[in-house]
Amino acid sequence: MNLLEKISDFFGKFMAIIVVVVTALALFVPSSCLWIQLKWVNYLLMVVMFGMGLTLKLEDFKLVFTRPKDILVGCVSQFTVMPLLAFALAKIFNLDPALMAGVVLVGTCPGGTSSNVITYLSKGDVALSVGMTSVNTLLAPFLTPAITYFLLRTTVHVDMMAMFLAIVKVVIVPIALGFVINKFFGEFTQKIVKVLPMVSVIAICMIVASVVAHNAQKILTTGLVIFAVVILHNLLGYACGFGLGKLLRLNKEKTKALSVEIGMQNSGLATSLAKTAFPDLAMATVPGAIFSVWHNISGAILANFYNRWTDSEIGADNGSANGSENN
Repeated sequence: MNLLEKISDFFGKFMAIIVVVVTALALFVPSSCLWIQLKWVNYLLMVVMFGMGLTLKLEDFKLVFTRPKDILVGCVSQFTVMPLLAFALAKIFNLDPALMAGVVLVGTCPGGTSSNVITYLSKGDVALSVGMTSVNTLLAPFLTPAITYFLLRTTVHVDMMAMFLAIVKVVIVPIALGFVINKFFGEFTQKIVKVLPMVSVIAICMIVASVVAHNAQKILTTGLVIFAVVILHNLLGYACGFGLGKLLRLNKEKTKALSVEIGMQNSGLATSLAKTAFPDLAMATVPGAIFSVWHNISGAILANFYNRWTDSEIGADNGSANGSENN
């Protein structure tokens, strides 16, 4: 078990590099990854969500009642900032309907488990990050289809019911199952939770490899535009979260958590939903695949920056004492 834990730590520490290598292989030598079938994506994502459920405890949801303002800020920000940024960037760069659908779908999805890891590495408020991710994920079956429909209703056909059912099946059920197992078999889950980073990284890499390999030619022919949109979407999300934290006079730990939570999306879910919601738009899966790669790279860089953040480096935290600390 110690060996598995060391391997798992390695996967967690070098996740960004591993994802980049796998992506490059799938993009430039797609035949090497075509064995990972697209129909496996949902099942792989379910594995990641089940792992998230195994790490959740009842205390994570108590945060909703003990610090409601913090959670509310995170939820409202998540489902307004990223969707609106996605829609605006798609319009500004004049993306075709398929790519626009994919970008907006990334924006309307909740944050993923990666945001919790990056918040931890950033020395941010991990409890708040987990709380926001958990609540946003539970709201996703309702808000993701609704917001996607609202933004894209005049551009493409959006199957809201298919999206709702897909999120429940791929996200809510596995998380709930993991949560229940952790609740009643906590001693067992504590033994296996240390190897979850390895399992999650492998699953995420397989998802990215599958989508990229099967769409390699399409990705290469889209040019730099879609890459620019995805990168800007992610970076502007971080910036908006940081600015909002400063505006609300949150302390630096909460500001870091809010910034990371807004900027990092569950792009694996977006990739999966693209196939369900837009079956006739193959290119809709591309933005999610690119985002999956990029936000792990940018997240690692951001964590390094935030980890060095002191009050003297980025201005005094005027709200650290009186922001929402007493919520």
